Amino acid sequence: MPAENMVGMHVADLLGRESFEQLAKAYLDRCFAGEEVSYADWLTTSHGRRYSAVTYSPLRPDSERVEAALVIIRDLTEHMLASEALREAQMELAHVNRVTTMGQLTASIAHEVNQPLAGVVANAEACLRWLDRETPDLEEARQSVRWIMDDGNRASEVIRRVRALARKTSIERVALDLNEVVREVMALVQGELINNAVSLRLELAPAPSRILGDRVQLQQVIINLVMNGIEAMQSVTERPRELTIRSRQDEAGQVLVSVTDCGVGISAENANRLFNAFFTTKSSGMGMGLSICRSIVEAHGGRLSASGNDGPGATFQFALPVHQEDAS
Repeated sequence: MPAENMVGMHVADLLGRESFEQLAKAYLDRCFAGEEVSYADWLTTSHGRRYSAVTYSPLRPDSERVEAALVIIRDLTEHMLASEALREAQMELAHVNRVTTMGQLTASIAHEVNQPLAGVVANAEACLRWLDRETPDLEEARQSVRWIMDDGNRASEVIRRVRALARKTSIERVALDLNEVVREVMALVQGELINNAVSLRLELAPAPSRILGDRVQLQQVIINLVMNGIEAMQSVTERPRELTIRSRQDEAGQVLVSVTDCGVGISAENANRLFNAFFTTKSSGMGMGLSICRSIVEAHGGRLSASGNDGPGATFQFALPVHQEDAS
C-alpha cells in the first residue's frame, strides 16, 4: 500500500479489525505503557501464511510520556522455509548415515541376537529334561522358563534398538542418562569389538549424566565415534588395540563423553578438515559421518572436538549441557 494512503488510517483498518484485536492491540497497549515488546511467529495474512518478526518500541520525543509507537515488521518467511528445508535435508542425510552404519554392524547385531536365542534353545531343552524325569522337577523347569523369558526379552531389546536406529522419525527431546545411552550402544557394537580384537574400557561417571536430547541421534553419534576408533586401529599390530569411553561432568555444567583409541592418530594436515562434509581418509567412506555427528551435537547445544593423544591414537569428545532440572 502506498505510504500516502496509509497516513491517517487506524491500525485496525490497516490490519483488519480481527487481527488488530487478537494481536496488535495488546502489544500496543504494553508499548504505550512504556514496554519494549517483540515476538516472532507464523501469521495468516491476506497474502497467505507468513513468518513475521515484530518489534514495538515506545517513543518519547519530547517528554517522559510515550507519545508514539515504532512498529517494525520483518518478513522472514523465505528464511524460515529455507531453514526448515535445511533441517529436513539434514534429517534425511542423518537417516541415510544411520542405515549405512547399521549395514556395517550386521555381524555385531546378529551376534547380539544369536546369544539370547541360543540361550532360549538351551533352556528349553533343559526344561524338557526336567519335565521328562520320572518325577518331574517343576521348580527347575520353572527356572528354565524364567531364563527363556529373560533371553527372549534380551533379543527383543536388541531388535528394538536396531529398529529405532533404522527408522526415520522426528526429533524427540527427552531427559536422558547419557551413561545409559553409551551402554545401549555397547550392546550393538560388541561383535565389532570382538571381530577386530579390540578391548573396551568403560570409565563412566558413577552418578547419572542427565541431559536433554534425542536418544536415537545421540546413539548415532556414539556409534560413529566408536566405529571410527575401531577402524583407526585396524592396522595396529605392535600393541594392544584398546578403546576407552569416558564420561564426566565439568564445572561449567556440561556432560563430557570422550572416545579414545590407540590407532594411527590425526595428521596435522587433516586436523582442520575432519568435520568437513565429504572429507574422508577412508577409501570407501562417504565423508559424512563426523560432519553429521557435529551437526547433531551442535543442535543439542553442545560441541564436538578431536585431538591427538600424547601417545598413539586420537580422542573425540563431545560436550552437552546438563539437564536444567538436575543442574538447579
